[in-house]
Amino acid sequence: MGTTIRDVAFEAGVSTATVSRVLAVYERETAERARPVAEKTRLRVMAAIQRLGYRVNYTARGLKTQSTMAVGVVFPELANDFFMDVAEGIERELDSQGYTMILASSLNSIEEEKKRIYMLADRMVDGMVVIPAGSRGEHLQGLADTGMPMVLVDRLVEGAALDAVTSDNEDGTFRLTRALLADGFRRIAFVGGEITLSAARERLSGYGRALAEAGINPDPSWICLGGMEVEDGYKRMKTLLKKGNPPEAMVAVNLMVHLGMERCLLDMKGNGSRGQESRLTEPVIAGFDESRYTPFLPACRYTASQDAVGMGSRAGRRIVDKIRQKKSGKEETTGERIIRLPVTIVNSTNGGKHGGKSL
Repeated sequence: MGTTIRDVAFEAGVSTATVSRVLAVYERETAERARPVAEKTRLRVMAAIQRLGYRVNYTARGLKTQSTMAVGVVFPELANDFFMDVAEGIERELDSQGYTMILASSLNSIEEEKKRIYMLADRMVDGMVVIPAGSRGEHLQGLADTGMPMVLVDRLVEGAALDAVTSDNEDGTFRLTRALLADGFRRIAFVGGEITLSAARERLSGYGRALAEAGINPDPSWICLGGMEVEDGYKRMKTLLKKGNPPEAMVAVNLMVHLGMERCLLDMKGNGSRGQESRLTEPVIAGFDESRYTPFLPACRYTASQDAVGMGSRAGRRIVDKIRQKKSGKEETTGERIIRLPVTIVNSTNGGKHGGKSL
C-alpha cells in the first residue's frame, strides 16, 4: 500500500486536516475555501511529502469532494494538426486554472463518440469539450441534461442547445472566394466537404454568397462535394481536371482536402496526364486552413487562417466557467452561447504566415 495522507500527517506532526489544507493551495478550485496554514507548518508538511514520496490519490479525492479537477476532451481524430492546435489551447487554459485534460478520439464515429463521453462521465470528469463527429447531438444534450457541463468546438449539431466556440466559417470562405474573384477568376469550384457537418455547410454558404454578389451563377459541376480527408481532395481534384472546361480556381473546404488536391496535381504532372487545358499549367487553390505546410503547396494562392489555439483557449475558459457555476449552484448566461472567432485571409504566394500578406 502506498503512502497515505495519514503517513504525511504523522511525519510532519500535524493533523490530516492540516495536510489537506496545504494540498488545497495547489488546487485552485478548493484553495479559496481552505483555511490558511502558517508558513512554518506548510514547509514542514511539504518536506514530509517530499521525504515520503506522497502522491495525491485523485480518484479517492474525487469521490470525497465530487470534483476530479479533470476535463474530458473528445475529438474526431488525433492525427490532425488543426485538432491538436485546438487541444493545445484547451490544455493551456485548463492548466492555468488547475485542471487536467483527458483526451480521447471518437474515430469520426458517432457510436464511438457516445462510448467516449459515457466513459469519461463514469470517470467523474468535471466537464467535457467535444468536437462532434456527426450532425446530430441528442446524446450530447442528454448527458448535459444530467448536469454534465459541456462545450462544443469547431462544429455545431442539431438536436442540442449547447455552448460552442467555432470560427466564422461563412465569412471566412466568403472573403476567400472574393479574393479569387478580385484576381479575375470567374470559374471557381468548391471542393470537398461532408455537408452534414456544420463547418462544411457554412463554408459552402460563404462561397455561394461571394459568387452571387459577383453576379455569377455557378455551374453545378463546380460544386464537388464529398469528404474532409486527403483522399477525398485527391479524388475531387482528379474529377475536376478531367472536365472539358475545368474551373480556373478552386476553394478547398479544409487543409486535408487541400493537401489531397495538391498531391493529385503533382501526380498528374509527373505522369504527363494533366491534359491540354493551358489554364491548368498554373492551377490556383484557395484553402480553408493556414498551416505550416503552406509554403510547400505550389498551387496555393490564399488561405483562411483560423485561430485554432485561440479557439481552444476560449473553449477551455468557457468549460471552467460552466463547471464553477455548477459547483456554486448559480447557473448564469455569460455572453453569447455560440462564439464565432474571425479568420484571417492570407496571401500565400509570399509565404503565408511566413512572410505573406493578410487581407
